[in-house]
Amino acid sequence: MSTTETAPPGARTETSKGVRIADWADGRLGIYSFHSLIRKVFPDHWSFMVGEIALYSFIVLLLTGVWLTLFFDPSMAETVYEGSYAPLHGVTMSQAYASTLDISFDVRGGLLVRQLHHWAALTMIAALCVHTMRHFFTGSFRKPREMNWLIGFVLLVLVILEGFLGYSLPDDLLSGTGLRIAEGVTLAIPVVGTYLTMFLFGGEFPGHDVIQRFYGFHILLLPGIITALVTVHLILVFYHKHTQFRGPGRTERNVVGQPLMPNYAAKAGGFFFLVTGFLALVAGIAQINPVWAYGPYRADQISQGSQPDWYMGFLEGALRAMPPWEFVLWGYTVNLGVLIPAVVVPTLMAAVLALWPFLEAWVTKDKEEHHLLDRPRDHPTRTAFGCAFIALYLVLFFGGANDILAERFHLSLNSVTWVVRIGFFVVPVLTYVVTRRICLGLQRRDRDKLLHGRETGRIRRLPHGEFIEVHEPLDRGTQYALLSRQDYQPLPAPAPEHNGIPNPHHRKEVLRHRLSRWLYGGQIAKPTREELAHAEHTEHDEHAVEQREQGQDVH
Repeated sequence: MSTTETAPPGARTETSKGVRIADWADGRLGIYSFHSLIRKVFPDHWSFMVGEIALYSFIVLLLTGVWLTLFFDPSMAETVYEGSYAPLHGVTMSQAYASTLDISFDVRGGLLVRQLHHWAALTMIAALCVHTMRHFFTGSFRKPREMNWLIGFVLLVLVILEGFLGYSLPDDLLSGTGLRIAEGVTLAIPVVGTYLTMFLFGGEFPGHDVIQRFYGFHILLLPGIITALVTVHLILVFYHKHTQFRGPGRTERNVVGQPLMPNYAAKAGGFFFLVTGFLALVAGIAQINPVWAYGPYRADQISQGSQPDWYMGFLEGALRAMPPWEFVLWGYTVNLGVLIPAVVVPTLMAAVLALWPFLEAWVTKDKEEHHLLDRPRDHPTRTAFGCAFIALYLVLFFGGANDILAERFHLSLNSVTWVVRIGFFVVPVLTYVVTRRICLGLQRRDRDKLLHGRETGRIRRLPHGEFIEVHEPLDRGTQYALLSRQDYQPLPAPAPEHNGIPNPHHRKEVLRHRLSRWLYGGQIAKPTREELAHAEHTEHDEHAVEQREQGQDVH
């Protein structure tokens, strides 16, 4: 609050207008108590910008989505098109498709906003995927951020679902093909599949209500849930304080960086306009989803080479790679050719990703808080598992384009499909093995740097004729960062009994021990103090010899 002390003679006693406004707002909102909030420190690292890209893309989506709702008609009632696009004159289509054409050709700036909306959606999903990978590979999901990890995972799933719903709204031939696949996947779910299909489509496919229902989900329900989860996610980021990479002055109890106001806010504001400008540039020069080229959806038509948006490519690939297996059980057909690739595999992938923080905490018995991040090489098994997960996704993603690959590279479609089937099992395993070996190799290199310094590229010949490379000691900051990494050790093997009393949790502890060996076994230990002291003494002696050879005095 402003001061009430007596002013000295001749001094100005009238408070400024800005102070009066601030006092008025503080009396009603308590804005003076926000001082600690606006001085909150955020670390300055490029990888943290990925989450900001997702957030700013979401803001662009909200703004462009509101504009598009003013012109889009979510009706499946049939009409005859008489708009500006001459090739479709006289064609019967739904009101939804006709209004999409009107936005593209008759509303000023409509095509730009449509494409900006679509590119922002693709960018947001891509940024969320990279953001999730950053958190996974650096271990930022550990206590106390497990719930925020789950919120972020649910956000990723909801945004993908939101993208699919928006992709389906124009009711063109390409999106209608995607809806037909969604109907088949829903029907393949045992027991409840038929009821879910009737709920979504309002009758036999394609029905007359699916666009209206998807429209309500797309513009109201899912955006509201996503906005609420984003808000909670950001609140928890503020509450838990930001994670940071290891380095000088950085501990589990502090954050080294720049304050929210004015430094971080200015950077974030500028970055928002950069992201928005880049999306607008791409929307203006790169065509996407030209619905007029596909035509309106008809259940008896499909185009060769139809592809979904990239984030649904893995599901398409799984469906194409799976053999058409099915059997009849108690009079009901169980379609494994759809159930396994489109329901079981995605559910297992999602469950592993969502529950990994809890699995790792259970295996390691780790109950401490973690605010310092791991480098991916410092946790080889986790990094290898994450890369194998990505490799599995990419195999299925390229499998979704097996017809395009076969056509462009003049290959057999069956051969491409079999490569995807074999790659589904082989590629993730090879990726896991190679990635883990690379991480262990990088750990050995870090250990060698700590003991002998970094390579300089200078070659020196010793008196007896041997050629060696000259090494330089690491700077203190790099040395501290390498030495501060946590040495993870597997849990000790449990005893089957203690003082003749059987261990009732022996099986569970054995499982935990084996998993901890898988997670932490075989890592390269950091140099001990004795090894570092010996290496430093040896390097000093070699440096002294070198100086003597050059005719310099050593004191």
